[in-house]
Amino acid sequence: MLKLDNHASGRHFLHIPGPSPVPPRVLRAISYQTIDHRGPEFGAFGLKVLDGIKKIFKTEQPVIIYSGSGTGSWEGALVNVLNPGDKVLFYETGQFANLWRGLAQRLGLDVEVVGKVGQDTWRWGVDASVIEERLRKDTQHEIKAVCVVHNETSSGVTSDIAAVRKAIDSLKHPALLLVDSVSGIGSVDYEHDRWGADVTISGSQKGLMLPPGIGFNALSPRAIEASKRSKFPKSYLAWDEILESNKTGYWPTTPSTNLLYGLHEAMDMIMAEGLDNVFARHQRLAAACREAVNAWGLENQCQDQECYSPVLTCIATPEGMDADVLRKNALEKFNLSLGVGLGKLKGKAFRIGHLGDCNELSLMAAISGVEMSLGSMGYKPKASGVVAAQEFLK
Repeated sequence: MLKLDNHASGRHFLHIPGPSPVPPRVLRAISYQTIDHRGPEFGAFGLKVLDGIKKIFKTEQPVIIYSGSGTGSWEGALVNVLNPGDKVLFYETGQFANLWRGLAQRLGLDVEVVGKVGQDTWRWGVDASVIEERLRKDTQHEIKAVCVVHNETSSGVTSDIAAVRKAIDSLKHPALLLVDSVSGIGSVDYEHDRWGADVTISGSQKGLMLPPGIGFNALSPRAIEASKRSKFPKSYLAWDEILESNKTGYWPTTPSTNLLYGLHEAMDMIMAEGLDNVFARHQRLAAACREAVNAWGLENQCQDQECYSPVLTCIATPEGMDADVLRKNALEKFNLSLGVGLGKLKGKAFRIGHLGDCNELSLMAAISGVEMSLGSMGYKPKASGVVAAQEFLK
C-alpha cells in the first residue's frame, strides 16, 4: 500500500508544470459532503459552475466538462467534429502535439504534420504562415481540421492562436480550428470566441489549480453543427446528451461532484484576483525565472522571445549533465520536484513550473533549490540566478 507519511519535514516544493499545487481553499471545498447529483441543489450549483467556466475560457458558447483528463478531452474534440478517415493537419511544437497526433492516428484519422521549416520545431511557436501555405494547396478542402497546441508544456512555448485563425480565414478554408490549451487556461490569456477557436481543450490540474480529473471542451457554433454530422462511434464523450442535460445544470452521467466543488472555488479565487492580474503574475514570475536561467549561463529551450511561456521554463542542462540526475538530486536533497524532459528532451532538459498557486517567494524557493542542486553536482554558474531573480522581482 502506498505510504504518504514519509515525506521530508517542511513543505514539498512542487514545481512541475502540472499537476500544480492545490490551494488549501480548493482542498477544503473538495472535502465538502457529496450531494445528490440528481437533486435540486446540484442543478442550481451545476448552472453556476457552467456559467463560471465560460468566463475563464472567455466565451459565450457552451463548455463541456468531462469527468476525465485532458487526454480524454483531446479525444472528445476529435470524435465529435470529425469522421473516420478525415484528413487532419497537426502543427508540431513538442511532445504534447505529438501525443495528440498519435491519439488521432489510433482513431483512424489521416494525419499530416507540419512545422517550422529548417528549424527544430520544439524551440519555436506555431508559424501560421506554414499552415496558410499548406491550406492554400488544399484546393479540394480535404483537410477538415487544424490542430495546434496553445501552450506546449514540454518545450515552454506559447503560440499565437489568433494568427492561425487569421491564416485559415484568409483562404476562406472551411477547416475547423482545434486548440489544446490544457496548460494555458487560467495561466495565460486565452480568448476562445475572439480568437476563433472551434474547440478548445483543457484540463483541471494546471492553471485551474485542481487535482487531475476534469477535462474541458469549449465549443463554437460551427463545432456544434459539425458534431451533428459526425459518424465516429461515441457515447460517453458525445456532446449532444451532455449539452441537453447541462441546460438544467445536470450531466447525463455521474459527474465528479467534489471536483466540481473545487472548480467552483478555484474559479472564485481566479475571478477575485482578476484574470488580467492572474496573467500578469504569471508573466512576471516567468520573466524572473528566465533572469535566473540567464545568470546560470544555461539555455532556454524556447528560442523565440515572443513565445516564451508564462506557465513554465524549459532549461537545457549543462554539457555532460543528466537532467534526470539533477532532478533526483533536487528532490532528495531539497524536497523540490522539477519537471522531467519529455520525448527527445529526456535527460537533456528540466522544467520549472511557475503556474497556478505560485507567487514570488515560492518561485524563489524553486530557483534556490535548482541553484543548490547545480552546485552540488559541480556546475559553476556565471552568476547567481537567485540574486538575478531577486533583483528583477524587487
